[in-house]
Amino acid sequence: MGYPMPELTPKPSLGQAGLPAAVQAHPSRWLRGLLERGTSIQWLVLLAAVTIGLLLALVSPLSRAVVENWSLRDADQRAQILFRSIRTNVEASLANPNQSKLDELFSQISGSGSALAIGLCQASGQLQHNSTPRPVWMNCALVPRTARPNTTMLDDGDHRIHAASFPLAGGHLIIAQDMAFAEVRELDARRYITFSLLAVILCLSILSAIMIAILMRGWTRSFRDALAQQGYRRIGGRPAALQPVEGDLRALLDDIKSERRYDERIRIDWSPATLHRLITDELPGAELIIVSNREPYIHNSAADGSITLQTPASGLVAALEPVARACRGTWIAHGSGSADRLVVDKTDRVAVPPHDPSYSLRRVWLTDEEQDGYYYGFANEGIWPLCHVAFVRPTFRESDWRFYQRINQRFADTIVEEATSEDPIILVQDYHFALLPRMIRNRLPKATIVTFWHIPWPNAETFGICPFRDDLVDGLLGSTILGFHTQFHCNNFLEAADRFMESRIDRELQSVSLGGHETQIRAYPISIEWPPLALAEQPPVEECRRNVIARFNLPREAKIAVGIERFDYTKGILDRIRAIDDLLTREPHWRGRLVFIQAAAPTRSKLDSYNTLQQEAEALVDEVNRRHASKGYQPIHLVVRHHDQREVFELFRAADVCIVSSLHDGMNLVAKEFVAARDDEQGVLILSNFAGASRELAEALIINPYDTHRTADALAAALAMPPDEQQKRMHLMRAQVRSRNVYRWAAQMLQDAAITRRRFALSGSPTQ
Repeated sequence: MGYPMPELTPKPSLGQAGLPAAVQAHPSRWLRGLLERGTSIQWLVLLAAVTIGLLLALVSPLSRAVVENWSLRDADQRAQILFRSIRTNVEASLANPNQSKLDELFSQISGSGSALAIGLCQASGQLQHNSTPRPVWMNCALVPRTARPNTTMLDDGDHRIHAASFPLAGGHLIIAQDMAFAEVRELDARRYITFSLLAVILCLSILSAIMIAILMRGWTRSFRDALAQQGYRRIGGRPAALQPVEGDLRALLDDIKSERRYDERIRIDWSPATLHRLITDELPGAELIIVSNREPYIHNSAADGSITLQTPASGLVAALEPVARACRGTWIAHGSGSADRLVVDKTDRVAVPPHDPSYSLRRVWLTDEEQDGYYYGFANEGIWPLCHVAFVRPTFRESDWRFYQRINQRFADTIVEEATSEDPIILVQDYHFALLPRMIRNRLPKATIVTFWHIPWPNAETFGICPFRDDLVDGLLGSTILGFHTQFHCNNFLEAADRFMESRIDRELQSVSLGGHETQIRAYPISIEWPPLALAEQPPVEECRRNVIARFNLPREAKIAVGIERFDYTKGILDRIRAIDDLLTREPHWRGRLVFIQAAAPTRSKLDSYNTLQQEAEALVDEVNRRHASKGYQPIHLVVRHHDQREVFELFRAADVCIVSSLHDGMNLVAKEFVAARDDEQGVLILSNFAGASRELAEALIINPYDTHRTADALAAALAMPPDEQQKRMHLMRAQVRSRNVYRWAAQMLQDAAITRRRFALSGSPTQ
């Protein structure tokens, strides 16, 4: 069946090539912008010209002011020197006016230098002696007489005049100078500064051009080498020093368009259709096989003889089932339902989903003894507590380990049977199959094996207590790509491989090489489908709330908090119940107004730790209800049964608060499902900082579930949060879940797988 295809923006998958972040995030937009700028050199020239003009406009008045101050100081000094040189003659003339020859002296001086006129004034203010010819403006009031030398500036229309007055006994001497020399100086200075500035700019331009040419040569070489490393064709030879890379970039854009890569900008549009198109374009003709312990659909026999269909409450199934529908591949899983054998064909296959078959489910059969040893024993009493910091001691039995090896080998044999090509893409899921990648690699050396570890990976010291640690790490290193939820878990695995295996670790490329085979270690935060199918069946939020209030007989105005998960000791169910008790004890006004509904699906009931947890939870709920209940009011409702997605989403939509208090969790998809369910953008998410989802849903109220008091405070804050703040927080979280949905998660792995397959095709060997 075909899907309508939206228009996609192509993108090169450059991986870890070391290119700039802008190139890796939005290459087409970045390259086109670079081309537009590269073809607009004339704008750069114009910008340089405008810059030079502005600099000259700023420098011109500055130079004028500097020269003006310099010339004024020069004129002052000249006047003082002239005054000192004639002072004796002037004072002698004043003492004997009958023998004065000052008029002749003044005329000689004014005619031979820069002085325009000199005059001697009496104390009465009358001009007694002056140079000839006498300018019309020359008079004793030209410069006021003071006790100290004094200067002034005036303009007679032809000259700028500097006039200085020097006090004498019985009068004062006036010396007037022409300031034309200052204008000459200013013009010379302006020319000098302009030419100097132009010379400096020219030198800087030449140096910049040389540096740009050198940088462009190196940048272009690096760019081409990076493309070559990623499988792109080489675009010509080495560039000349000043050769632009426009041609190379345009050729690259053509390459991108022709290869139809997928841009991060379309992340909001990831859907079954776009994922199917990615597989068609990036992995044409590739065979896809998904392997997990838990099957996506379980057939059980009812008491009346009919067959019922159950969708398990599993984050793994919730994440992968939409991918299987989109990829139209084969899903291999353990057939655990009581009627599973009744619905398969002779090859143990059944087409699913039942209402719209789009892929094949191949079931693998296990005996009860095998199930006890492989699943309940080694996987869930050994690996599960080993990887979760929940303070439950892992148990490792030799018999369980042998069953684990046997079942991993059985699944490997089934995969080889199902594979119709020598190089299928195999998605191995979770901790039940740590040995499977190596077993597949030994049988199908050209297969692309992508293993995803859905739970945390502990630090090397913790992992080191496992007696079979070397075998587990070696098995996982049979993968082509090994994925975890967070980079922190990737780092822990690299540390374990480094400590326990004779391998080569490349921390820059995040890879481990063992026996000539390289395994890439990557972080792929898992998510849910968008929009969730269960949401389409939901009535409005108000109706969901009325239904839940009626079903549980709650007060009409009650604040509803919910918790929904499997009965697992890693989920922090006891801790959140204690937080409810703490809040009702410290703030009794919430009694009768706050109701907490805990929906918990029984799981792994054969294990004592899980049975003990359920018994403790039931006892604790009874105790809290006895302490805080009143007539017609029960604060905690514990519902121990499986809830289908329709029921889960109804609870989410009816709730005011959702509490996810995991003690340790790889991701926790319940948090993302709650966000997806709230299309009204109301409700508050309280989220443990020990869940991987807290790295993405930062707008939730983040808590330490071990801190009962502060968890209760967070619950009180959530209950009192205004609707507008709820809307802002939920809007941001919904955008995050929408853009980073399960199809994007699968696309990231498949894109990396496609790149790796192209590299292998070039090298001729899947082990390089």
